[in-house]
Formats: sequence, structure tokens, C-alpha cells
Amino acid sequence: MDLKIPRIMGIINVTPDSFYAGSRYFDDRSIIEAARRMLAEGADFIDVGGYSSRPGADDISPEEEKSRVLRAIKLITGEIPEVIVSVDTFRAEIAYKAVNECGAQIINDISGGDADKEMFDVVSELNVPYILMHMQGTPRTMQINPVYNDVVADILMWFGERIVRLQSRGVKDIILDPGFGFGKTTLHNFEILRRLGEFKVAQLPVLVGLSRKSMIWKTLGIKPEDALNGTTALNMAALMNGADILRVHDVKEAVQVRTLYLQLRAEKKKEQ
Repeated sequence: MDLKIPRIMGIINVTPDSFYAGSRYFDDRSIIEAARRMLAEGADFIDVGGYSSRPGADDISPEEEKSRVLRAIKLITGEIPEVIVSVDTFRAEIAYKAVNECGAQIINDISGGDADKEMFDVVSELNVPYILMHMQGTPRTMQINPVYNDVVADILMWFGERIVRLQSRGVKDIILDPGFGFGKTTLHNFEILRRLGEFKVAQLPVLVGLSRKSMIWKTLGIKPEDALNGTTALNMAALMNGADILRVHDVKEAVQVRTLYLQLRAEKKKEQ
């Protein structure tokens, strides 16, 4: 896929406790309807997750996550063969089955390989794109006083060590996600967004997941349900600072942001 144009990833959570209720889907009909709607609105990928990673979320067993996410992916790829599905999991066995048995084509790992030491081997064996996300701690502990010397420099060092390990295994398609909201304060998150262009030093695509995150609704004193306007504003900032992929709950609005950004970029090129 050509990333000269920023791409949009729609979120489908098959969980009862994701932080934003509007992203939760349970029955077969709602899952398929959500996937079809996102694709019609312009999504380039669909990201399917069965494990809530909101701060303080309860742990669930691999069996429970597997039953949720594999069923949903198989359903989507069976009904919509042309779809590109990303499996959102940190468990290597689930990632393997999602790709090998259910038709997923991308692995999205919030732990960057830290939660399951077999994940990098699985990614290498399957030879699929891998979203390497940074998280300090675990979903249950990540927001308990996160500390950095320099948040961007620290994350870049963390990325660098894992990129070397992945590339030594022959993994070619790596996407970096700085992990907004995953073991960062609101100030950390805004600093990462402001300095997003520094991640380009790795010469790899950068994915940004800002959609309805607490950095928006806490700053504005609102609820996640009311954070679409703030999400739109920060998604534009992310694109202008170099984001290649936006991971969003609201596809239509993100596509509109991309259209306006591309027009702005085209006008800037005319002036140069």
C-alpha cells in the first residue's frame, strides 16, 4: 500500500469494557455492519481487538480473547474478502491464528513484543506487517506515575532496540506507534504529538492513535463521547507533523481531515 497518502484504520472492539462505548460491537450483525460502514466511509484497514487496553482494565484469559477476536476476524474476512484486517493483540498464539486461520494481514501489538517473547518469532514466520507500539508498564499499571528523561528520545531508544531485533529476523514491514495514552501523562502525549516528526529518523511509517483519548477529553473537561471535535483537531496536527496512518473510531471524519490535509499539502507544494 502506498503510504505517500496517509491511511485510515477503523477500530472494531469486540469487548464489553473498551473506554469508548461507541467502538464496542458484540453480535455478528453489528460487527459486519460496522466493518462495511467503515470501508464505505473510506477506511483502508480495519483493526479488530478483543482485549481492552484502557487504563486499569482487567486482564482476561487467552481463551476468552481468542474466542472474541478470532470469531470476529473470520466473520469480517469471510463476508468482505477484499478487506485488510489488523489483529490487535499482544499474544503470539492469537496473532498466529488470526493470520494463519482467519485472514488477518497485519499484527498490531500494544506491548511491542514485551508481553509475549514469542511474538517476534511469529511475526518473522508469518512475514506480515507489524505495528510496534510503545507502552510503559501494562494496561493495569501504565498510568501510575509514568516518568521519562526525555519522552521522545526514550521512546526512540526503545524502538531502536526492537527494530534491530525484528530486522535481524528478516521482518521488513514495521510500523511505529508511539502509544499515545499508554504510560504517558497528558503533557507527555502533547509533547510526543508536537515532536512527532522526530520519529521519522527511523525511516519507518508512523501510526497515530489519538481517537477520543484522555489527553483530549481531560484537557477539554468533557467525556469521550464528546471528544470527536478534539480528535479531529489533533488528527490534523498529527498529519501535519508526519503521521502516515490514523487509527480512529470515526472513519468518515478522519477521511475528511485527510482530504483537507492533502489539499493543504498540494497548495504548499505549488508555492515551493
